[in-house]
Amino acid sequence: MDRNLPIGIFDSGVGGLTVYRALHERLPNERFVYLGDTARVPYGTKSLATVERYAVENAKFLESHGIKLLVVACNTASALALPAIRAAVAIDVVGVIGPGARAAAAQVKNDQRVGVIATEATVQSGAYARAIATVNSAVEVVERACPLFVSLAEEGWADSQVAHAVATEYLKDLTTESISVLVLGCTHYPILRRTIAAIIGPDVSLIDSGEATAIEVAARLEKLGLSHDEDIRRQTDRRLGDDLDHFYVTDAAQRFAKVAERFLGTAPSILEAVEVWGHDELRSD
Repeated sequence: MDRNLPIGIFDSGVGGLTVYRALHERLPNERFVYLGDTARVPYGTKSLATVERYAVENAKFLESHGIKLLVVACNTASALALPAIRAAVAIDVVGVIGPGARAAAAQVKNDQRVGVIATEATVQSGAYARAIATVNSAVEVVERACPLFVSLAEEGWADSQVAHAVATEYLKDLTTESISVLVLGCTHYPILRRTIAAIIGPDVSLIDSGEATAIEVAARLEKLGLSHDEDIRRQTDRRLGDDLDHFYVTDAAQRFAKVAERFLGTAPSILEAVEVWGHDELRSD
């Protein structure tokens, strides 16, 4: 495997850009290929079979573009489709739930709980609770669905009075649950981090699953001997969304670029609309 190949990232839409940002900041010498399946978002309302099919098609599309590792930035796909993805591609695959769960289990204080906020599909899957239990079965997990956070993040209202009111309603029960750690279990939620932190209080540690994933990806690349061997930072004016990274969407490229600018502070330099379905033939054994 060529260590100078890019890292692939896919999400059901634009939220995975927070994972891209975390990876970019942790691994500034790496290049990235990002796919947002904007034609078929959201995944949370779809059946298991459908999520698996979409996720496998996305994975094979990125594999066909020559990547050395795949990051599944979508929490729903990480919860439901990782086994199917790993069976379908010949590269290493990292989801976001395992790293976030391990980071939370490492920080939880004695006799206190871990809180998880996520979409309804991720909460219903119980994936975070199961992943935390594999690290420490004694930890009690309290989960809450916060679906409106997605729209607030994409509309640029993360720090608005509306966001504060919605977050207060969603989080009011968690403030009485004796949690010491709160997992931001959706890729959109780090955009509302300041609002969430103000409501949940200073004694609760916030875990960004994207940041936790970036730490584990860096360790995985080092272990596999796949870290990029050039210093890109010294050769270019490296920045988020620059032309060293390539972005694909399956629909609505203009909206993706608009929201990406809110999330990253800049629009992607290279953004293409593509079809990803029907890529079964693209896997090279």
